[in-house]
Amino acid sequence: MVNVSEWLAQTQEEALEPELPIIDTHHHLWDRIARRENRYMLDELLADVADHNVRQSVFVECSSMYRADGPEELRPVGETEFVRGIGAQSASGLYGDFRAVTGIVGTADLTLGDAVSPVLEAQIAAAPDSFRGIRHRLAWADADVVPNPAPDQRAGLAMEPAFREGFARLAKYDLSFDAWAYHPQLPEVADLAAAFPETTIILNHLGGPIGIGSFEGRRDEVFAQWRIDLAAVAEHPNVMLKVGGLQMPVNGYGWHERERPPTSDELLEANRDWYLYAIEQFGPERCTLESNFPVDRQSCSYTVLWNQFKKLTKDFTASERAAMFHDTALRIYRLEAV
Repeated sequence: MVNVSEWLAQTQEEALEPELPIIDTHHHLWDRIARRENRYMLDELLADVADHNVRQSVFVECSSMYRADGPEELRPVGETEFVRGIGAQSASGLYGDFRAVTGIVGTADLTLGDAVSPVLEAQIAAAPDSFRGIRHRLAWADADVVPNPAPDQRAGLAMEPAFREGFARLAKYDLSFDAWAYHPQLPEVADLAAAFPETTIILNHLGGPIGIGSFEGRRDEVFAQWRIDLAAVAEHPNVMLKVGGLQMPVNGYGWHERERPPTSDELLEANRDWYLYAIEQFGPERCTLESNFPVDRQSCSYTVLWNQFKKLTKDFTASERAAMFHDTALRIYRLEAV
């Protein structure tokens, strides 16, 4: 089995523009002790952010540290309790100026309908200073893409009446919704945004273009359909976009199978057209940049990833870059500048 850290060390780059302020709007934390080298806690996050001026970060749910007992619907609150502790650890100042987990996106089973309210209240109570939203994963694909989907991930979930009944509760609690969908579900995201214009939806990972399984070898076709469907999502002003998350194996680039990890130039060459089209549709003021670490760490280092973003945006204005790297995140996740 490849040691990912040793593999990533083969491609070294100096951080570009190391003073540029960054808010990483999407990362995870976990300790999956049953899997070799699959621990990503504060120490690992600190090591990754060290080269760039990452000021804050937003944690997004990843089925980590659920409560071991109690009502099933409340077990995900354990994840919020866990990461709030990591945020408090970071806020001590003992680890430098970076403030981890100033925003938390947890989860709740929205198919509970109106009965999801006690879960939302428990999530907010677990981190009243930092809990900002819910992610109930919409991503679903055939078995040749995702062989063992979670039981709660299924086709058409966003269109189900029970899901929408639960979704309607988010506005009452001033919670946003992080939408993790694959590109075939983008029309469902657009429909959801139209039905709930008062709720901020933050589309993850550029809308999840798939490049494996039945979509392997069809990148041009996927790109053409994705362009149409992403533009339809962007028509809804309550939808924001996370630019990133294209380094997962499901995206089909196969970086993780190469002898050496990619450079920032190689990443940019592969991703540029997707990123620039997405930013054009949403505008910089509705875009944030994300690492999606440690998931995207399978393909590249944190330093290389953010160098790619800095090269990508070099021709944007200073205010547009500030929006994408920092300011949009402050607004949509209601963070305080540090």
